[in-house]
Amino acid sequence: MANITRRNPFLEPFEDIDRFFSDTFPALKNLRERGHSFMPAVDMYEDKDNVIVEAQLAGINPKNVDASIENDVLTIKGKAEKKNEIDDKDYYKKEIVRGGFYRNIPMPTSVDGDHAKAEYEEGVLKIIVPKVEEKRSSKIDIEDKSKK
Repeated sequence: MANITRRNPFLEPFEDIDRFFSDTFPALKNLRERGHSFMPAVDMYEDKDNVIVEAQLAGINPKNVDASIENDVLTIKGKAEKKNEIDDKDYYKKEIVRGGFYRNIPMPTSVDGDHAKAEYEEGVLKIIVPKVEEKRSSKIDIEDKSKK
């Protein structure tokens, strides 16, 4: 089973540092240039037959979300739309992120993307992707046809 990477709220203040480096080194800011403003948090786990990915997309219309699998990499992208937000409000806090999102998630094993299923319930997108049996090496018998 693959290693688990946990989301760490302690690291969120370092997003300003990330923005600094993205602005200083243009090659690092490709996500923002494409209009993607955040990456949704995900959980990935497996059962006997499937790899399951759950993405937290609270408040996002599932019609604004696309999911695809290519070369054992799951891509989730979409848009979190603003709802009549007024820019001149005097916010005490503004933490809700709006705009485009994009996430590439490498699968821990070979999967069958053609038979993947997705469902959205209570702000969580759940994608179930069947595993495929990994190709195993085979021994090849060598026939000796040299003259004896």
